[in-house]
Amino acid sequence: MILQAENVTKYYGEFRALHDVTLGVSAGEFVSIIGPNGAGKSTLLNLLTGLARPSSGTVRFKDRDITGIGPVKLAKLGMARSFQLVQIFPDLTVRETLQAAVAARLRRGRRIFASLRGDRDIRDGAEEVAALFGLDAKRRALARELPQGDKKLLDVASAFALRPEIILLDEPTSGVSTADKTRIMEILVRAAKTIGLQAIIQVEHDMDIVFGFSDRIVALHQGAVLADATPREVQADQRLVDMVVGRRRGASA
Repeated sequence: MILQAENVTKYYGEFRALHDVTLGVSAGEFVSIIGPNGAGKSTLLNLLTGLARPSSGTVRFKDRDITGIGPVKLAKLGMARSFQLVQIFPDLTVRETLQAAVAARLRRGRRIFASLRGDRDIRDGAEEVAALFGLDAKRRALARELPQGDKKLLDVASAFALRPEIILLDEPTSGVSTADKTRIMEILVRAAKTIGLQAIIQVEHDMDIVFGFSDRIVALHQGAVLADATPREVQADQRLVDMVVGRRRGASA
């Protein structure tokens, strides 16, 4: 297993957000985490990426205990989460946004904005990622002026610019059209293969995307794992689909 959560429980005061969750992800897998609002999906993602510490249990990445280690240190170890840099730096161009991510990977963050233009490694790295995600023609556009679908692509591309071994995505297609959702996922999967990404974990509500791209689906309900199965197995269990999605099969939530 490249990433494993073992018997993870998380309390916020007296509220139990997760209960005894065990999850393993192997190299080569695309795993989707699904469930209704309040199921614990974002809490689990925060634990896996070190943004929060579990109340009990452990999280291991490449056989190393990373419980609560934090996203910055995790990025150095080879794990990345989509940055949402478009929201953080809306007045940067596409090129500058990607350069910022590349600078972080090369550990040149102390002079990040001063070094963006003059550092050839940063410049070339950003150009490569822009081309990989089909953003090269929009390099000079301000991030805030991009269509929503391209903003999502830029968010994901920023995480890919770190050259991680595993990437975790929180609703990478939310807020975009159906056509853009498929386009984003196809580009994402193609980019993952190109850079040799070992695994992808996503939290996603759109069940067409979940069923169409996942190798495995982990269904959460009231903070516990209700199912860990293939898309075909989940689709075959209408009761499970109704419980974790709240709508009939094939619908988005």
